[in-house]
This record gives sequence, C-alpha cells and structure tokens, in this order.
Amino acid sequence: MCGFCGFTGSKYGDEDIIKKMTERLAHRGPDGVGFHVTGAVSLGFRRLSFFDLEHGGQPMNSADGRLTIVFNGEIYNHRELRDDLEKMGRTFKTTSDTEVLLHLFEEYGEKMMVSLRGMFAFVIYNHETGELFAARDFFGIKPLYYGIADGELLFASEIKAFLDYPGFVKEVNKTALESYLSFQYSVLDETFFRGIYKLPAAHFMRYRDGKLSIERYWQAEFRPDENLSIEEIEEQIDSIVKNSVEYHQRADVVIGSLLSGGVDSSYVAAVADKVEKTFTVGFDYDGFSEIEHAKNLSAEKGVENISKIISTDEFWEAMPTIQYHMDEPLADPAAIALYFVCKLAREHVKGVLSGEGADELFGGYGIYHEPLSLAPMMKLPMPVRRALGFLAKKIPFAFKGKNYFIRASKTIEERFIGNANIFSEAERAEILASPLKTHTTWDITAPYYAQVAHADDITKMQYLDIHLWLVGDILLKADKMSMANSLESRVPFLDKEVFAVAAKIPTRYRMNKINGKYALRRAAKRNFRDKREKKRLGFPVPTRHWLREEKYYSIVQKAFQQDFMSEYFNIEKILALLTRHKNGKEDNARKIWTIFMFALWHEEFF
Repeated sequence: MCGFCGFTGSKYGDEDIIKKMTERLAHRGPDGVGFHVTGAVSLGFRRLSFFDLEHGGQPMNSADGRLTIVFNGEIYNHRELRDDLEKMGRTFKTTSDTEVLLHLFEEYGEKMMVSLRGMFAFVIYNHETGELFAARDFFGIKPLYYGIADGELLFASEIKAFLDYPGFVKEVNKTALESYLSFQYSVLDETFFRGIYKLPAAHFMRYRDGKLSIERYWQAEFRPDENLSIEEIEEQIDSIVKNSVEYHQRADVVIGSLLSGGVDSSYVAAVADKVEKTFTVGFDYDGFSEIEHAKNLSAEKGVENISKIISTDEFWEAMPTIQYHMDEPLADPAAIALYFVCKLAREHVKGVLSGEGADELFGGYGIYHEPLSLAPMMKLPMPVRRALGFLAKKIPFAFKGKNYFIRASKTIEERFIGNANIFSEAERAEILASPLKTHTTWDITAPYYAQVAHADDITKMQYLDIHLWLVGDILLKADKMSMANSLESRVPFLDKEVFAVAAKIPTRYRMNKINGKYALRRAAKRNFRDKREKKRLGFPVPTRHWLREEKYYSIVQKAFQQDFMSEYFNIEKILALLTRHKNGKEDNARKIWTIFMFALWHEEFF
C-alpha cells in the first residue's frame, strides 16, 4: 500500500515541485520515497512495503528503460502471474508485484487487466511514445484522481498532492456540494475541487498529446442460476471466501484483522489462519460497543483481541484531522470510528483484513428488504398506489403506515438512491444559499438503473450500491482512514472471484424474509462454534445523542455560523434544523452531520 503523484510536461519540471507534492502523501508510505523526473513527466512515490521489502522500490523502470510505473495496492496473484511470464521467457530482478505489472503491460497492454486479482491504482508512462496509461481496480478499492492544469495532466492517490502544483487553482465545486447533500458522499466523477476527477472503478485511461480517453474493462453483472440449491451455494461461498482470504493474507509482514462484531468481519477473521491479532473499538455510550462479542469470537479462534473505548472528546477532537485525510467531505460517522480502529491496529501490525463489500455483493443491507415488505401493495395497479400515496402525504399528522403508502406509490428507481438519502431535492433547495439544480438524483442514478432494467428490485438496489455507495462511501473511508495511519486495509470480499460466486446466487438466497445475506450467513456459520445470530452494529456512532448535548450542539452551532457558510447555505434554515434536533422535536442528526462535515472540510482546505 502506497501513494503516488505526478504530472506531465516540463513547465513545472523542477524536482522541488514533485518532492513537495509527494511529501503530502508521506502518511501513505513511511518506508521509502522515490522520484523520476524527465522533461516529459515527473513522478513521485511513497512506499509502505509488503512484498520484497528490500528491492521493490518505485518508481520502477522496465528492463529496457522504455516504461516507468508507479503503483498503489497489491496484486494478490502476482506469484502465479510471474510463473506464467517466466515460462514465456521473461526475467525478473525482484520478487515484487510491481515488476509483474510492468512485464504484463509489455506483454499484453490493456488486455492485462482481466488477469489481475487485487486492489490497485497505477500509472505507466511510455518514454518512447509519450503515452500515459492509468488504471483502477475492479471495485474502486484504491483511489486515483486526475485533472488538467495549465495544459498538463496531474494525477495522484490523494487530491491534496495537487495543492503544491503551481498551475493548480483551488476552487470549490458547488455542483458536488448539491449532490453530496442527498448522497452524503461525493457521488460525481468530478470532485469537490473543481477540475479534479476520480477515475471510475474498473476503468483505464490513456493520455497522449493532450488527449484523454477513458474505457471500462470489467463490469459487475448479476446472473442468478436458479438451478443452484442453497447447499451448493453455501459450499461455493465458503470455498471462495477461504480462497480469497488465503490470497489476501499473502505478505512479507504480519497481517491482523479488524473485527466489528458483524458476520462479515467475523467470517473473515474466523477463516484467516495467519492472523494472530484482531482489533475493535467502541464508545463510552451504552449499546455502542461490540468489544465483548469481538473478544469472544477472538477467544474462540485462539487469537488476541486488542480493543479501545473511544471517548467522546477524543472523537470530536479528531474530526478536523479526519476531514483533511478524507480529501472530500464524507458524512458517514463510521469513518471516524474506522480512523481510531486503524490507529489502534497500526501500533501492532502494518496491514489488516476487513469485511467491506459483503453487504453489496451478497444482499445484506436492511433496506434491501423493502421490496419484500412492499410486495402486497405491488399487486395493486400503479394508479391506485399513486393515489394512496398522494392521500397519505396530504394527511397533516403522522399515523402508522403513512410512510409505507408513500413509498409503495413510487417505483424502486424513484425511491432508492442508495444506502443514504439525506436531503430531498426540495429540502436541499431550501437550505442552499443559491441552488444550482445541475444534477437531480435521477440524473445520477438513471444510467445504472438502465443497465439492470431487466432485474428484480433487490438486484437493482445492490447494483446501484456497488457502483455508487460502495466506492463513494465505504471504500473511500476504508482507504483514507487506513492510510492516514500508514496501515494497509485488505478486503477479501471485494475479489472478482468472490463476485463471480455472488453473481450466481438467486435473489431469494440473498435477501428473504429470514434475513439479508442469507446464503453468506449459512456459509459463515460453518466456521463459528457459536451459531447464534447477532444483530450487526458495525462500529456504530452515537451522533444523535451527542447533538442534543449542550457542549457538542454549541460546537456545531459555531461551525454553522462561520462567515464562509453563508456563501453556501441559508444559515437561518440550517440552524433551525439543529435547534429542532436538540429540543427533541425531530431527529435531524444525519442532516446536521452532513452539513457539519462540509464545514469542517472547507475550513481545512479553504
């Protein structure tokens, strides 16, 4: 796990520039630093070493000096790929996965992508042709940002590296703010920094002579096999999860495991035979800690669980630092809990296994049950459902079933934008100082829904989350919070071979009336002595309670009243949200947190 940055051209080819940019990424790689500067390209690299600790430094050149690569991530099947390449006559100077990538690119070019198994973002520069090739992994585990400044291409593992490039003009992208208020994360390809973009997951790009092209090389597609029995599915899941965990444990250093208490991280920890330590955090609030469960599971496995109770004050004190590392606003409070558990783990190991991705691939989120709950209403004609929803909205008081009728009056495409749906378009127009109305939520979700128009509603929800929520929220915080602590986080569920099994599971074995991730849970239980189901918490954070306490209410109130906030928000409106929450009249915690995280981010970067 590492960090890199670079730019084309000689306009700012001074080595001091690339060194300053690379220093911004020091937390991503404390084990080494390297540079490659020519009149055509400048590359900087920070290394966190896991394979070939002595010889795997970067930037790395091909044997003939024609290609130079910078690479962040891990190629877990690099040994097998290396064996194949050696049989073809290729010779190696190191045992690193970076050199394997170079040889693969020389041999296959862009067609190499489908052979990779891992998490990665890399850039390869061809000194003969002047072409730059960059790629990002299948699910977007590793980030890759880029932009054009002063006519040259910039690229980096984190946006903050661009701040030291003389041609980069820092400006808030207000379009990103508008959609963020609904999704709680930066959902557009263009980031909160105008002119800076994210290379989408499963895509590669080429840049040459000022021209940029981007292509998709892999697509996550659900193709359920209705002939599979639950026993066959269970066996396939357990086999591929164990296989993936085995690959993800490959390293020349010690690997631990994060353990939140839910089935996902518990499953990974239970089958990881090389893991000797697990790590868990909780809060000093009743019902907001899974430490006891994590300790019990670790004891069952015979490994040490290391835990920490996060005090409320240290949580709040860490937030500005966390928003700096995040690069863009993220209103998921679990990011802060993740920061602390990664900090704890880094005191003992250099890398950890984690359970991200299981909910999206195997159908685990509670919201995925909604199509089953609404099934009785779905039997009614849509005009009837629309009328019932309209009447329910018109009734001025709350009653049991009101929201049920309203939701049943909408199609899945109308009501589901992902796991977070914070402000409606009408609400965000009301709180923004100058609503742009550039992108509706439908503008963003429609292309994904179009690709699965034939699928059932649960599959549509999973597909949308894999392409938006997973990469924009879950994996963003996993990368940034681990790297903030110079810790590598590996996610065995997000493996293309695991997805190949998940894609075959009939919907009834993903989400049903019993529970979500039905098939995965059955497979996981094989590996636990205690077979009882436990309600998943997943590093829960008591923000709703804190925002009703005077001390923390005042902190947020002060942030909302900063001078710059009036450029973006109607201050009276957002203060009213806060006051109504504090007084217990409404639960506005998620809405308040979304605005508050933007305020902290803006203060850090602007």
